[in-house]
Amino acid sequence: MGRRIVIVGGVAGGMSTATRLRRLDAAGEITVLEKSGHVSYANCGLPYFVGGVIEEEEDLLLQTPERLFERFRLDVHVNSEVVAVDAPGHTVTVRDTTDDTERVVPYDKLVLSPGALPVRPPIPGFDRVRVLRTVEDATRLAGMVGDRPADAVVIGAGFIGLETAENLAHAGIPVTVVEAADQVLTPLDPELAVLVAAELVRNGVRVETGVAVTEITEREVVLADGRRLPGELVIGSIGVRPDVRLAEMAGIALGPTGGIAIDEANVTSDPDIYAVGDATEKFDSVGGGTSLIALANVANRQGRRVADHICGLPSHRAPSLGTAIVKVFDLTAAMTGWNEKRLRAAGRPYRALHSHPMNHASYYPGAQQMSLKLLFDPDSGAILGAQGVGGDGVDKRIDVLATALTAGIPAEELADLELAYAPPFSSAKDPVNMLGYMAENARTGECDVVSPDEVDDLVGAGWVPLDVRTAAEHARGALPGGVVAPLDELREQLPDLGAGPFLVYCEVGQRGHTATTLLHELGVEARNLDGGYRTWRAWTAARDQDPTALA
Repeated sequence: MGRRIVIVGGVAGGMSTATRLRRLDAAGEITVLEKSGHVSYANCGLPYFVGGVIEEEEDLLLQTPERLFERFRLDVHVNSEVVAVDAPGHTVTVRDTTDDTERVVPYDKLVLSPGALPVRPPIPGFDRVRVLRTVEDATRLAGMVGDRPADAVVIGAGFIGLETAENLAHAGIPVTVVEAADQVLTPLDPELAVLVAAELVRNGVRVETGVAVTEITEREVVLADGRRLPGELVIGSIGVRPDVRLAEMAGIALGPTGGIAIDEANVTSDPDIYAVGDATEKFDSVGGGTSLIALANVANRQGRRVADHICGLPSHRAPSLGTAIVKVFDLTAAMTGWNEKRLRAAGRPYRALHSHPMNHASYYPGAQQMSLKLLFDPDSGAILGAQGVGGDGVDKRIDVLATALTAGIPAEELADLELAYAPPFSSAKDPVNMLGYMAENARTGECDVVSPDEVDDLVGAGWVPLDVRTAAEHARGALPGGVVAPLDELREQLPDLGAGPFLVYCEVGQRGHTATTLLHELGVEARNLDGGYRTWRAWTAARDQDPTALA
């Protein structure tokens, strides 16, 4: 008989471990124990099943225990909860949740893939709140949505919360999103997150940020400021925490952020126990420490590495970037690496640049504008993070930037990437290339940029806002005060504008850059507003927590 491998958890990382093991070891005894009634299901698709976009439950089920046995000879047990781990004795105790019987299963190697637990705060009435983690959760919620509740509240504006809110809205249910933080999607910086909030508002979703929930009654959700929101259906998406209960039973070490501590091969402090997925701490590509990253692709990668190590293949450390993406109605929001808030909190030097390019050539029909943000080290040029919000093409740009970050390509060398170009897909200077040119300008000192949060201080110190857009653009919205001189007329109008210094801005920053370099050549002190009026307007809406200003 071959070695006995027991895997606890049959989704993502656990199942990736099992199938990879079988491909490497035909003789091993591989047992998978899954607490829910399904294995290898598409948990990222659950919100779309609730909203009816995915119509059949079967479409969520990638495999069944029967098919896994037929193809891989895996011994897969659903409704099987591991309730005890005897690490010295190399056994786990399993409870059958259908009849409450228990049995002991021995192992030579144990792989823990228990995932994460939804956060359930001690709020009065929270027992009425539904969560969305399993197929069973989704089936129950889909039934409730089918009963046409009068209104719904989603607590938490993370990825799952916003996907759930969108799908409830698609089902015709009035929905409110409540978030205790001062913005939706906290992995994004505020000036990009507010674009997502505005998209929710445009599609009829009410957004309440910067306020906590204090009580849930039979028909309402009570906020900390005393307001009461109607909520026949209440869904909790406050976040998750690593499920480390089995790790604690086994006496293995946890890491500084509360997840299971692992080495580069995903071995825990017990050499015969591995851990993968949301329960583990991941090596952080930007910061160099560890962090909690709950992403299916990371879990799948870990599962493959565990199988390799068990079978004697070499392992290597694969740090995580936290690259993620979400669809919110007609908008895409994506990010990789660290955001500005995290860099600032860590005291790490950085430069931030914003751009608002079209997803493909502007003269080709259907061009859509996106908002991109690049963060990089001012000394080395190392990319530290990137974010994007917009329509088609955001996913492509974030994937390129995530690849560049992994490869260690400096920000200015993004300009040299040879990316596919044809008018329906991109521009001759792709948005990623443009970020590279902007970083090069910033690092060489060709053009000094001003971030939106510096504007008030500079204006207070005597800097004059100079709008180099057309008069029509200025009339649609502008920074308070200042002067107007369209770029093409700037040379002629300059004598009438005063001595400056000037805080130059246009719509997205490109004309502002040209105007700023021109003023420098003419001996006039000037700085360009990063991302132009569009970024400043979004930053102001985020500061005021008012997405309706953009909707």
